[in-house]
Amino acid sequence: MRFDIMTLFPDSVDAMLNVSILGRAQERGYITIQSHQIRDYTTNKQMQVDDYPYGGGRGAVMQADPLYRCWDHIREVTGNPHPHTIFLSPCGRTFDQNVARELKAEYDHIVLVCGHYEGVDQRFIDECVDEEISMGDFVLTGGEIPAMAVCDAVCRMVPGVLPDEECFTEESHWNGLLEYPQYSRPEEWHGRKVPEVLLSGHHANVAAWRKKESYKRTMLRRPDLFARFDPSQLTTKAERKILQQAKEEFAAENRPEEPEN
Repeated sequence: MRFDIMTLFPDSVDAMLNVSILGRAQERGYITIQSHQIRDYTTNKQMQVDDYPYGGGRGAVMQADPLYRCWDHIREVTGNPHPHTIFLSPCGRTFDQNVARELKAEYDHIVLVCGHYEGVDQRFIDECVDEEISMGDFVLTGGEIPAMAVCDAVCRMVPGVLPDEECFTEESHWNGLLEYPQYSRPEEWHGRKVPEVLLSGHHANVAAWRKKESYKRTMLRRPDLFARFDPSQLTTKAERKILQQAKEEFAAENRPEEPEN
């Protein structure tokens, strides 16, 4: 899978995406991540990529032509005339795990466009962008952080990037739930002990405990997620029993205290 990132600050992108797990995955050929300096595609001596907005207003707008030239260069060097192009924008659909899975399943080449200043000339968006994606209901100073988040979330699902598929299918949001609590050595720290079941060596009991804690954590911290959880996906009696136990334990642990007389 290939990502090309159009940015004014390639060093910030490279520092994040060319190290650790993603860096090793690129060395082994599982993924390709390439940043492109938009200023390299200007046609003026000042390497200007922005100008005042028509109609007035504060700030500046990124010009269409440098963006287009950069995007066209990516098409030329990759030999792909129609890469799926995403503009990172607070006006786009909200990014989540389902969107990440969709992008992984449907595309093998994605171009991420990082905006700055007051925005990007709409004509570039209309001509070259396939969709806009937002990180949420807030605004950042540029598109680099969203681009890195999208790239990281999608690339880690590419076969070979992580050692095993369970590295991401067991994590938060994969199945609409939050991940269970994790523990490591020592067995006791500051008077807090690791749950006995995790020390038992009984894999079935550990798996059941983790699933139950996942339900309870989701009910407590993200009731909106749990409300959307579809119990019909539980196909065995044992799975349905774990869900029922989680609900009962959650109710008992979070029962309002009775007022004193």
